[in-house]
Amino acid sequence: MDNRTIIGITMGDPASIGPEITVKALADKAIYRICRPLVVGDAQVLEAAKKLVGHEELAVRAVTDVADAAFSYGTIDVLDLGLVSMDKLVRGQISAMCGDAAFRYVEKVIELAMSGQVDATVTNAFNKEAVNLAGHHYSGHTEIYAELTGTRNYTMMLAHENLRVVHVSTHVSLREACERVKKQRVLDVIRSGYQACREMGLEHPNIGVAGLNPHSGEHGLFGQEEIREIIPAIEAARAEGIPAEGPVPPDTVFSKARGGWYDLVVAMYHDQGHIPLKVVGFVYDPQKQVWDAVAGVNITLGLPIIRVSVDHGTAFDQAGTGKASELSLKNSIEYAVMFARNRKQERA
Repeated sequence: MDNRTIIGITMGDPASIGPEITVKALADKAIYRICRPLVVGDAQVLEAAKKLVGHEELAVRAVTDVADAAFSYGTIDVLDLGLVSMDKLVRGQISAMCGDAAFRYVEKVIELAMSGQVDATVTNAFNKEAVNLAGHHYSGHTEIYAELTGTRNYTMMLAHENLRVVHVSTHVSLREACERVKKQRVLDVIRSGYQACREMGLEHPNIGVAGLNPHSGEHGLFGQEEIREIIPAIEAARAEGIPAEGPVPPDTVFSKARGGWYDLVVAMYHDQGHIPLKVVGFVYDPQKQVWDAVAGVNITLGLPIIRVSVDHGTAFDQAGTGKASELSLKNSIEYAVMFARNRKQERA
């Protein structure tokens, strides 16, 4: 009996680096040792990507059902939706065709997970402008997953090595992000992050809660959000037995987390959490003019299914060069496997 988890992987925007890094990731035999990967996308696009990245030895096998997949190293199984006209595909350019295809891949992989045909989902990046141009009006993957799974209370976690961050808000304006810092939302995010850390094998995760304002408001001198909303949320979490501390000044909380003080940081808005993760995970070599590493993953918490994503965009400027790093995608697959295994053990 094959106990490897089945991981559904979306191809991402066909004009992006998604197809290329998918082939590069699945050219690694180690991926097949830990899971049974199934790409949801277009077989023709992956065939073309093989040549771009120098892995023509791999076979691309189009299937119409999960049960038809071979899950054997050397063959990339693709649930082929046939949405892309190759004569119209221009790598590195935004188009409604590619935006629609990228959305449909996500829609399909969610359907597979909700019906139990795959154990977890991994998403490559899509371009929000292209998706909206195609008539699908969402601000990101997270919002699509929330709507299609009927989830109201969800949050984003970013992870790289020992640095893990969850967000009180993500894809909204900075002005709106400040308005969303409310006691109940902060408490919900602390709870979700704590549970996720436990699912990742951390029995007693310590949580550092960032402030919103400089110096965490300096006792009200620079703002009242810490006093009125964040501190009451921390106190409520501690009353539940969750070891939360703060509000910790945002300019030091991430360094403390890297130093082992905290297993998780609760960030108040998108950039507060994303910037430190990407400073650590994205490494550019100015001499070679290439990215040595594009690492880290994006996990949506609170869903009834598992969703892990690469922590980078479509990188249209690199599309078609074959040089894009597959590291974040491989990290995402590994995290998806870990979550799927732990959930199976909990239910056993």
